[in-house]
Amino acid sequence: MAGRYEQPLLPLPTDAAELARCLADPEWRLFSGCLYKIMVKGDDKIGPDGQIEEGDSYVLPFLPNRAQRRFLKRLWHRNLILKARQLGFTTLIAVLWLDHALFNADQRCGIIAQDRDSAKVIFRDKVRFAYENLPEQIRERFPTREENADELVFAHNNSSIRVATSMRSGTIHRLHVSEFGKICAKFPDKAHEVVTGSIPAVPTNGILVIESTAEGREGEFFKMVQIAEANHASRKKLTPRDYRIHFYAWWQEPKYRLDSRTVPISQEEHAYFDMVEVVAKASMGLDIKIDPDQRAWYVATKRADFSGAEEKMWQEYPSFPAEAFQISTEGNWYAKDMIALRKRGGVGRVPALDLPVNTFWDIGNSDGCAIWFHQEMRGEDRFIGYYEAHGEDLRHYVAELRAKGYVFGTHFLPHDAAHKRLSDFNRSTQEMLQDLLPGEHFVIVPLITELVTGIQQVRKHMKSAFLDETACAKGIQRLEGYRKRFNRADNRFTNQPDKANGCSEGADAFRQWAQAKELGMLDSVTRKTTYEEAPPPDWRT
Repeated sequence: MAGRYEQPLLPLPTDAAELARCLADPEWRLFSGCLYKIMVKGDDKIGPDGQIEEGDSYVLPFLPNRAQRRFLKRLWHRNLILKARQLGFTTLIAVLWLDHALFNADQRCGIIAQDRDSAKVIFRDKVRFAYENLPEQIRERFPTREENADELVFAHNNSSIRVATSMRSGTIHRLHVSEFGKICAKFPDKAHEVVTGSIPAVPTNGILVIESTAEGREGEFFKMVQIAEANHASRKKLTPRDYRIHFYAWWQEPKYRLDSRTVPISQEEHAYFDMVEVVAKASMGLDIKIDPDQRAWYVATKRADFSGAEEKMWQEYPSFPAEAFQISTEGNWYAKDMIALRKRGGVGRVPALDLPVNTFWDIGNSDGCAIWFHQEMRGEDRFIGYYEAHGEDLRHYVAELRAKGYVFGTHFLPHDAAHKRLSDFNRSTQEMLQDLLPGEHFVIVPLITELVTGIQQVRKHMKSAFLDETACAKGIQRLEGYRKRFNRADNRFTNQPDKANGCSEGADAFRQWAQAKELGMLDSVTRKTTYEEAPPPDWRT
């Protein structure tokens, strides 16, 4: 949609024919400022020239801002919005869906919110408010047949708009999923329901908008963004089932500015903004300059709202797409540690050396098994590979190890690998592996009584770790996605791992390395920079 109606506050036509012509024009309805009103926080106001100025009004005519206009111009059948905070996309979609329902018969429009409270607020303050504040003569033309706490059904054309936490039944012609990243992080079951139930309910000639700030490198939202970004980079011709990526950085928002004379900015902070300008050119093709007032706003916001949590600033106000996913969610065990690891170059190319390879295992209680491949040289812990599988027996993993062609040093197994299993064989995992890999060295890493102790050991020793970004890609994903379980009743993260996202085995296998290192077990099988032919001690005694 172009901007023929960018000047706000046009009077509502009094001539019936002219009014009918205007109401038939979607651009006029959305861009004239005549039909829809919205509630704002009171610190921003749109002046008669369409620019933002200071003000204290809490009700304003709806006029799409710069980011919203960009989105409308690129609107596709399926859309992914990765964005900075407070750009008004939920407001835009609420107005857009309401407009579609009012002026098109037999349409079902829906908004999925992350929780019941959010759904209630969106419906009350965005959907119902916009409808009830239509000009009186317009609202009289569009009476409701049904009204309840989450839905409006219109009498004149049988269309409806609804806000809820889930939508599965029937066809949904317009669907918006708000803060999908947060849904994926806190409510993986609900995210699965959205993907398997709600999204398929949108026909190919409908419109789907999934919008969120980033929430780590796990979950459906992250996967969708990765695929959409790859399609964009390859300039793939999109089908109606492909997602179009829309990214909106904080520096693209005009109101994110402060007087630079009031905010001191360090050289390190200036270097960050200089880096952003380079990355925006390389990854987005945009030749930008972040001016002093923009830099001042960013620094002041980071210091005031996210002091000591730089990764939160990246999540809420990303400068470029990859930065948004540089962090994990609030409940992730290794969020800051993985950021520090990446910053110091700990994730990159780590080639295998002509040294023996150690393995660190976790064998899940269900059907998963994870293995890290490790070498040590001059104090560096070099992880050259990672493997995981599900539903396989030990012979599968042994075949995988043999296929690597490595000379192995020591295989470090979790404490329960020494337990005899009540089965036909009545043997432990360690004993079965020793039969399958005769001549190899196996040791048991002792049990720790508190998981948090092992977490702290990982954090302590991660400073010496180097992970191959390709061969360990899945393992890195597991570390960055390893999170605490979210207690819905208390609305907080617990100190127990969330095993629903599949990251526990990979993270627990990595923890075997840190625990072994903490106990000096690696020193016993490596001396200085070479491995000596000596059987490892029996750590069970």
